[in-house]
Amino acid sequence: MEIKATRHNLSGSVIVPGSKSHTIRALILASMADGTSVIRNPLPSADCLSTAAAVPLIGAEVDLNLSEEGTPGTQWVVHGAGKNIHLPDDVVNVGNSGSLLYFLSPIAATFKGISIFTGDESIRKRPVAHVADALNQIGARACTAVPGHNGCPLIIEGPVKAGTINTSGEVSSQYISGLMMAAVLMNGKLTLNLSNPKEVPYLTMTQKWLEKAGVKAFVSDDYKKIEVEGPCPIKAFEVTIPSDWEAVAFPLIAALITDSDITIENIDSSGTQGDEAIVDVLKQLGADIDWDYEKETLRVRGGKKASDGIGRLSTEKLPGGELHVKMSSFPDAICALAVIACFTEGTVVLEDAEVCRRKETDRLTVLNAELTKLGAVIEEKQDALIIHGHSPVNADGTPNEKFVIHGGECESYDDHRMAMSLSCMGLGLRDKDAVYVKNAECCAVSFPRFYEVMNTLGASFK
Repeated sequence: MEIKATRHNLSGSVIVPGSKSHTIRALILASMADGTSVIRNPLPSADCLSTAAAVPLIGAEVDLNLSEEGTPGTQWVVHGAGKNIHLPDDVVNVGNSGSLLYFLSPIAATFKGISIFTGDESIRKRPVAHVADALNQIGARACTAVPGHNGCPLIIEGPVKAGTINTSGEVSSQYISGLMMAAVLMNGKLTLNLSNPKEVPYLTMTQKWLEKAGVKAFVSDDYKKIEVEGPCPIKAFEVTIPSDWEAVAFPLIAALITDSDITIENIDSSGTQGDEAIVDVLKQLGADIDWDYEKETLRVRGGKKASDGIGRLSTEKLPGGELHVKMSSFPDAICALAVIACFTEGTVVLEDAEVCRRKETDRLTVLNAELTKLGAVIEEKQDALIIHGHSPVNADGTPNEKFVIHGGECESYDDHRMAMSLSCMGLGLRDKDAVYVKNAECCAVSFPRFYEVMNTLGASFK
């Protein structure tokens, strides 16, 4: 599917889907629990449905409350495997879900026998050597099926035993979360020593989920030491999944680069999602955003609808006239931030971002390639993107001749965040320009019906 995005302003209210990160953790832990768990407001995305399809392989049962048309319901029921949890009884195909791969593989390693993990073309390119190394330190025999290829299929022979793992934590936080959950099934204390932990808010999220399920998990203030002691039976639970901050980013940036006034409802104010940092980042540029914690809403006004009637984003008042953003804590926001940087007067440096090279695609390289096609001026470093942008308007609201972003045809690389970011970019172009995004349906991985939802605000995606 190709999406055509042209200049349109947005208005009205919208509710984004539930959090993918929370939904997958809920499914995994409910599957390990003894008893029946209820998950409300789950995200029915491709990654979450891949997880729901995989956990029966370890003994759980999942009822998605499907409609007559086969659409997942808003309340899922998981009958946990509990004491009967076992080695996956088939090859685990994780689809496009890195979370499922990195969460479930350490859990599978706690059982005697061999488990095999694979996925789609994108997943088979994502690194797994760090997972194999960590598991091998505690007694597994883990390796990739293809010699010399750092990717799935991943073969693991267990069981592992509790002990100490020394690993960087730099490639991803997800395998660390997987090890934390797997520790519940081990006899003794699992200690993780991380030399360079990244994406640390997600480690806090996993810690809080374990505590919700009755498991004590120690995480040091610098995230360099984590301890979980097992075995510890997990209690079944009922939970409502909060809205996904990673999904909030897209209507948020779309409103700020257009003459728009929207309200995003059901905002998660719990502090468990690192991507909420995008609000503070955008406010540094002068974005008109009002976060009402009590009502759990985010009101966003851009362009002529902003409180000053101009809505110009700029780095001019920041030290050195530049905005520096460390991306390691919320790397999934880099696509949205790179797009809005192209509409900002000044230089935006998205740094400490090497982890973004190991996502669904190498996001630093593909952002550089696709945004440059549309007129952006970008410097790509090993761990950073430096974006020299211009606002569409001058400080007095008159058109800025230096703003040269234009339309064009773009590749999504089957990366959901690339597809949504590039589509939103088209909304802020000048009249008669258009952005065409190929293979745009991949957004279903994290935001089902994204284009339909945005069209209710007036995006008019075609």
